[in-house]
Amino acid sequence: MKTQRATINDVARQAGVSKATVSAVLNDTGSVSGGTRDRVLAAIDVLNYRPTQLSGRAGARKTKAIGLLIKEIDNPYYAEVVLGVRSHAIENGYTLLVASSEGEYDAERRAVELLQAKAVEGIVATPVLDEHADLSHFFELKRRNFPFVLLEEVRGVPASLVDVDNRAASRRGVEYLIRLGHTRIVHFAGPAYSMHSQERIDGVRQACSASHLIFTDDDIVPAGAHLADGYRAALTHFRKRPAAARATAVTCYNDLIAIGVCRALAELGLRVPEDVSIVGFDDIPMLEYLPVPLTTIRVPKFEMGKISAQMLVRHIESKAVVPPQKVVLAADLIVRRSTRALDGAPAVARMEHPADTASARSGRITRSPRRAAP
Repeated sequence: MKTQRATINDVARQAGVSKATVSAVLNDTGSVSGGTRDRVLAAIDVLNYRPTQLSGRAGARKTKAIGLLIKEIDNPYYAEVVLGVRSHAIENGYTLLVASSEGEYDAERRAVELLQAKAVEGIVATPVLDEHADLSHFFELKRRNFPFVLLEEVRGVPASLVDVDNRAASRRGVEYLIRLGHTRIVHFAGPAYSMHSQERIDGVRQACSASHLIFTDDDIVPAGAHLADGYRAALTHFRKRPAAARATAVTCYNDLIAIGVCRALAELGLRVPEDVSIVGFDDIPMLEYLPVPLTTIRVPKFEMGKISAQMLVRHIESKAVVPPQKVVLAADLIVRRSTRALDGAPAVARMEHPADTASARSGRITRSPRRAAP
């Protein structure tokens, strides 16, 4: 059941002042005594009042704006998310402001404060998360009824969320490798500041548990989120493994890690996929243009951005408080040339995998067509 938002009249009654006085406090105009101002601010806090717009002064905001807070400015993944958010924002008359935390808690908190100072009416955020993260800024946004939508869940914060089923998607990639006959599989894990890192590890574990394979902590290689992270982690890992004990397949936290792993393997004289099969995650646009196009998990990035913007605008423009919503999208396995079946694998696994006709929400396996040479 929806709860009506507090209005400026409610604030005026609570503080025992006129609407004009409340407006003067909100817009920081006129001469309002310190005691009266404190009463108005206290009433705003008690009622969780959020003005729909600021007006009444020269230079007041003439355009509406929303903010987008991402975690890695150099990750092509976020470019498509930004485009998705922007498409709906522009359609509805909102300007989009983008900030990046670069995976740092303090930077995220400052970015949230900056976006609010820039008078955005709501925020879409990919939060910095781990056991040490200070998430008080999100709890404060919730307490003040400030509209925001998350692209990664924050436990304990009942906020609207748009995400993919990371466990199921990660599991699908590993199950595919198992069908190809791989029994020595390692996972290059993501950064601690993302809940997705653990969720994707969980997916690997689930796939192995449902098979005859044993997956231990030794099969998790700490990497990160960037090209250099995958490169360095792979050099260290594969240099100290004799051929008999070397993994024949690798799954990665994201595509950037996978590309870094590919470069390290090339420098070590190992071929993809003849010696090592590689599976990424995200499906950033450049993958089809690599010397060996990369098998990966396709995340619907543009759709995530657009749906999150739709949810945010709904929160902003509704005259009643909108209950938190949760949208979980499916991610598809896209098969390219970085994976191969080992000798002895079932014949069906060695064939070109046909395009699955199941709906996107069920999660499908698709073989990417080879591009004709220019």
